[in-house]
Amino acid sequence: MAAGVSAAGAPLTLAIASLDLEANGVAHHEGKVVFVRGALPGERVRATLVRSKPRFDVAQTVEVLRESHSRVTPRCPHFGVCGGCSMQHLEPGAQLAIKQRALEDQLWHIGKVRPESILRPLAGPAWGYRYRARLSVRHVPKKGGVLVGFHERASSYVADMRECHVLPPRVSALLLPLRELVGGLALRERLPQVEVAVGERDGDLLVALVLRVLDEPGAGDRSRMLAFAARERVEIWLQPKGPDSIALLCGADGRPAASDLDSQLAYRLREFDVEMPFRPTDFTQVNHRINEALVSRAVRLLDPQPDDRVADLFCGLGNFSLPLARRARQVVGIEGSPALVRRAQQNAQRNGLADRTEFRSANLFDEEVAGFRSLGRFDRMLIDPPREGALEVAKALAADAARPQRLVYVSCNPATLARDAAILVHQGGYVMTAAGAVDMFPQTSHVESMAVFDATTG
Repeated sequence: MAAGVSAAGAPLTLAIASLDLEANGVAHHEGKVVFVRGALPGERVRATLVRSKPRFDVAQTVEVLRESHSRVTPRCPHFGVCGGCSMQHLEPGAQLAIKQRALEDQLWHIGKVRPESILRPLAGPAWGYRYRARLSVRHVPKKGGVLVGFHERASSYVADMRECHVLPPRVSALLLPLRELVGGLALRERLPQVEVAVGERDGDLLVALVLRVLDEPGAGDRSRMLAFAARERVEIWLQPKGPDSIALLCGADGRPAASDLDSQLAYRLREFDVEMPFRPTDFTQVNHRINEALVSRAVRLLDPQPDDRVADLFCGLGNFSLPLARRARQVVGIEGSPALVRRAQQNAQRNGLADRTEFRSANLFDEEVAGFRSLGRFDRMLIDPPREGALEVAKALAADAARPQRLVYVSCNPATLARDAAILVHQGGYVMTAAGAVDMFPQTSHVESMAVFDATTG
């Protein structure tokens, strides 16, 4: 059978041994690994092959012959077609256990490191948690008009979504009205994406929609957008080019905005009395409740003392920097984006922390990253990189005689965490004293985690 071609023939009967990082069941058949969509560890299933490669096959479950005790009925009617979720058929506690095991496996198999202790996994709401989303838009006459949603699983097609249970209910309820709005616009063929960002102000949710517009909206389209904003109580932003090109069209009252400063988008870190205004295309954590718990744990584990000087690498808007500044003498935040550095400075000023914080722009992926040592000695350091990890930072720390005594590394990719941990431990003399999973994305296979490294003495 040719690679990538659907397989014909009778379904296979497979015993599922484990789950991979994409939430596919793993089985073996005739000497090959088979990744089985929709199957869980311990199950016996009938599945049809959908793809064959020289070293592995991919199959789709058609019947579960012996169910796992952890299997549950998916809550969303689009599960299995929509690519937004991959674990709705697995109860939340089992999802978290699998993510913790995935973290430990990656740390050992890639980095040959094991934490001295396992942190209790951080978990929060299983539904309605997703405060950020990037929804694709396609005009598909054969399906009745405009579709707005996530891509179908393993496909470039847009799922025909009418509800979404990982989005807040208010945002889920916007899916069909958004289809109607875009379908009535003259530029509907030139609007490929809607980005959603949710903030909180005075206990209420504020929804911002960023419409990616490849042409300038005419007067009629703008009028429809303003009316939609007023009816649905959402901010509308327009993005003609890259993320930094966004501009606020109107507030949640539907009135045209004089400037972006009219936006009310923000989130709070209540334990530290910090409010963080943000723009809808800024990087902020998807799950605000877990973010609050994550920041709280990171500050507690880093344990900054009143006289400590702390570095926050990949600091973004100051999500960790400002809470840390409530505890330490000084926090230096380093971020690659000059625009984010400016907004972090504004957030520090807004929260009365400008005198205890300093923000710098630097490329932390560059081989010259060791230059951050010119900023002086740091007692403690928080590292919160994107999926690429912090390879050059790890190398620089491993070679630094004046290294920080403690590191807290917040990761959104266990593979790059494991790679960087290997350098810190095997070359830098750090000890991984603790690590644990963080369930930032329930119902998905995405694994976030946190690890603590302490420098050895002598």
